[in-house]
Amino acid sequence: METGSPAGGTTAEAEPVWTGLPPRLLRMRRMLLMVWLGLLALAAGLLPGLLAGPAWAVFALLPLALMAWGWDLVGRNWRSWRYAERADDLLISRGVLWHTVTVVPYGRMQLVEVTSGPVERHFGLASVQLHTAAAATDATIPGLDPAEAERLRDRLTELGEARSAGL
Repeated sequence: METGSPAGGTTAEAEPVWTGLPPRLLRMRRMLLMVWLGLLALAAGLLPGLLAGPAWAVFALLPLALMAWGWDLVGRNWRSWRYAERADDLLISRGVLWHTVTVVPYGRMQLVEVTSGPVERHFGLASVQLHTAAAATDATIPGLDPAEAERLRDRLTELGEARSAGL
Protein backbone atom coordinates (compact mmCIF):
# COMPACT_ATOMS: atom_id res chain seq x y z
CA MET A 1 0.00 0.00 0.00
CA GLU A 2 1.42 3.38 -0.97
CA THR A 3 0.94 6.29 1.37
CA GLY A 4 1.92 9.89 0.98
CA SER A 5 4.66 11.24 3.23
CA PRO A 6 4.53 14.81 4.65
CA ALA A 7 7.17 15.87 2.11
CA GLY A 8 4.93 14.81 -0.77
CA GLY A 9 6.75 11.57 -1.69
CA THR A 10 5.47 8.04 -1.25
CA THR A 11 6.64 5.34 1.11
CA ALA A 12 5.89 1.65 0.96
CA GLU A 13 4.03 0.37 4.01
CA ALA A 14 3.50 -3.32 4.71
CA GLU A 15 -0.08 -4.56 4.61
CA PRO A 16 -1.18 -5.67 8.11
CA VAL A 17 -1.51 -9.40 8.80
CA TRP A 18 -5.16 -9.91 9.75
CA THR A 19 -6.35 -12.60 12.15
CA GLY A 20 -9.97 -13.75 12.04
CA LEU A 21 -12.09 -15.02 14.91
CA PRO A 22 -12.38 -18.75 15.68
CA PRO A 23 -15.30 -20.77 14.21
CA ARG A 24 -16.49 -21.62 17.74
CA LEU A 25 -17.76 -18.03 18.05
CA LEU A 26 -19.91 -18.56 14.94
CA ARG A 27 -21.27 -21.83 16.36
CA MET A 28 -22.06 -20.14 19.69
CA ARG A 29 -23.87 -17.20 18.07
CA ARG A 30 -25.87 -19.47 15.75
CA MET A 31 -26.83 -21.71 18.68
CA LEU A 32 -28.06 -18.67 20.63
CA LEU A 33 -30.02 -17.51 17.59
CA MET A 34 -31.68 -20.92 17.28
CA VAL A 35 -32.49 -21.17 20.98
CA TRP A 36 -34.05 -17.71 21.32
CA LEU A 37 -35.93 -17.69 18.02
CA GLY A 38 -36.91 -21.34 18.52
CA LEU A 39 -38.49 -20.44 21.85
CA LEU A 40 -40.18 -17.44 20.23
CA ALA A 41 -41.52 -19.66 17.41
CA LEU A 42 -42.83 -22.14 19.96
CA ALA A 43 -44.58 -19.37 21.92
CA ALA A 44 -45.87 -17.65 18.77
CA GLY A 45 -47.31 -20.88 17.42
CA LEU A 46 -48.37 -22.77 20.53
CA LEU A 47 -50.14 -20.04 22.47
CA PRO A 48 -52.33 -18.70 19.64
CA GLY A 49 -52.86 -22.27 18.39
CA LEU A 50 -54.17 -23.41 21.76
CA LEU A 51 -56.16 -20.26 22.56
CA ALA A 52 -57.60 -19.25 19.19
CA GLY A 53 -57.43 -22.39 17.08
CA PRO A 54 -54.90 -24.30 14.97
CA ALA A 55 -54.98 -21.79 12.09
CA TRP A 56 -53.31 -19.21 14.33
CA ALA A 57 -50.27 -21.48 14.73
CA VAL A 58 -49.07 -20.05 11.41
CA PHE A 59 -47.58 -17.19 13.45
CA ALA A 60 -44.74 -19.60 14.31
CA LEU A 61 -43.49 -19.21 10.73
CA LEU A 62 -42.36 -15.61 11.28
CA PRO A 63 -39.70 -16.44 13.93
CA LEU A 64 -38.62 -19.44 11.82
CA ALA A 65 -38.14 -17.15 8.79
CA LEU A 66 -36.17 -14.75 11.00
CA MET A 67 -34.02 -17.69 12.10
CA ALA A 68 -33.13 -18.55 8.49
CA TRP A 69 -32.34 -14.92 7.68
CA GLY A 70 -30.40 -14.46 10.93
CA TRP A 71 -28.33 -17.59 10.24
CA ASP A 72 -26.81 -15.88 7.18
CA LEU A 73 -26.43 -12.50 8.90
CA VAL A 74 -24.59 -14.03 11.87
CA GLY A 75 -22.17 -15.73 9.45
CA ARG A 76 -21.51 -12.53 7.52
CA ASN A 77 -20.96 -10.59 10.76
CA TRP A 78 -18.56 -13.24 12.08
CA ARG A 79 -16.51 -13.13 8.85
CA SER A 80 -16.26 -9.33 9.08
CA TRP A 81 -14.44 -9.36 12.46
CA ARG A 82 -10.63 -9.43 12.36
CA TYR A 83 -7.67 -7.83 14.07
CA ALA A 84 -4.03 -7.07 13.24
CA GLU A 85 -1.08 -6.33 15.49
CA ARG A 86 1.26 -3.75 14.00
CA ALA A 87 4.46 -2.19 15.32
CA ASP A 88 2.77 0.79 17.02
CA ASP A 89 -0.92 -0.05 17.20
CA LEU A 90 -3.66 -2.65 17.07
CA LEU A 91 -6.24 -2.61 14.28
CA ILE A 92 -9.74 -4.02 14.78
CA SER A 93 -11.97 -4.31 11.72
CA ARG A 94 -15.67 -5.21 11.82
CA GLY A 95 -19.00 -4.64 10.16
CA VAL A 96 -20.84 -5.72 7.05
CA LEU A 97 -22.97 -2.72 6.08
CA TRP A 98 -21.09 -0.16 8.16
CA HIS A 99 -17.45 -1.19 8.03
CA THR A 100 -15.42 0.13 10.97
CA VAL A 101 -11.68 -0.01 11.49
CA THR A 102 -10.53 0.97 14.98
CA VAL A 103 -6.88 1.87 15.53
CA VAL A 104 -5.70 1.64 19.13
CA PRO A 105 -2.13 2.93 19.68
CA TYR A 106 -0.25 0.80 22.22
CA GLY A 107 0.90 3.88 24.13
CA ARG A 108 -2.71 4.96 24.75
CA MET A 109 -3.90 1.70 26.31
CA GLN A 110 -4.64 1.97 29.99
CA LEU A 111 -6.21 -1.40 30.72
CA VAL A 112 -6.50 -4.69 28.83
CA GLU A 113 -9.13 -7.10 30.19
CA VAL A 114 -9.91 -10.71 29.35
CA THR A 115 -13.53 -11.65 30.10
CA SER A 116 -15.54 -14.81 29.61
CA GLY A 117 -19.20 -15.28 30.50
CA PRO A 118 -20.83 -18.65 31.18
CA VAL A 119 -21.88 -19.26 27.57
CA GLU A 120 -18.46 -18.21 26.27
CA ARG A 121 -16.75 -20.52 28.78
CA HIS A 122 -18.97 -23.41 27.64
CA PHE A 123 -17.73 -22.86 24.07
CA GLY A 124 -14.11 -22.28 25.17
CA LEU A 125 -14.06 -18.57 24.27
CA ALA A 126 -12.93 -15.32 25.84
CA SER A 127 -13.06 -11.63 24.86
CA VAL A 128 -10.33 -9.01 25.07
CA GLN A 129 -11.45 -5.50 26.02
CA LEU A 130 -9.09 -2.56 25.53
CA HIS A 131 -9.61 0.61 27.58
CA THR A 132 -7.97 3.89 26.64
CA ALA A 133 -8.10 7.41 28.05
CA ALA A 134 -10.74 8.36 25.47
CA ALA A 135 -13.93 6.36 26.02
CA ALA A 136 -14.75 6.51 22.31
CA THR A 137 -11.69 4.42 21.44
CA ASP A 138 -12.37 1.52 23.78
CA ALA A 139 -12.39 -1.64 21.69
CA THR A 140 -13.31 -5.30 22.09
CA ILE A 141 -12.21 -8.44 20.29
CA PRO A 142 -14.88 -11.08 20.99
CA GLY A 143 -14.72 -14.87 20.84
CA LEU A 144 -11.00 -15.63 21.05
CA ASP A 145 -9.47 -18.84 22.31
CA PRO A 146 -8.63 -18.23 26.00
CA ALA A 147 -4.91 -18.89 25.40
CA GLU A 148 -4.86 -16.38 22.52
CA ALA A 149 -6.80 -13.85 24.62
CA GLU A 150 -4.26 -14.15 27.44
CA ARG A 151 -1.32 -13.95 25.01
CA LEU A 152 -2.84 -10.85 23.41
CA ARG A 153 -3.52 -9.27 26.82
CA ASP A 154 0.07 -9.87 27.96
CA ARG A 155 1.56 -8.61 24.69
CA LEU A 156 -0.63 -5.50 24.56
CA THR A 157 0.07 -4.71 28.21
CA GLU A 158 3.81 -5.08 27.63
CA LEU A 159 3.73 -2.93 24.49
CA GLY A 160 1.50 -0.37 26.20
CA GLU A 161 3.90 -0.02 29.13
CA ALA A 162 6.90 0.29 26.79
CA ARG A 163 5.23 2.92 24.58
CA SER A 164 3.80 5.00 27.42
CA ALA A 165 7.13 5.10 29.30
CA GLY A 166 8.34 7.84 26.95
CA LEU A 167 5.31 10.09 27.60
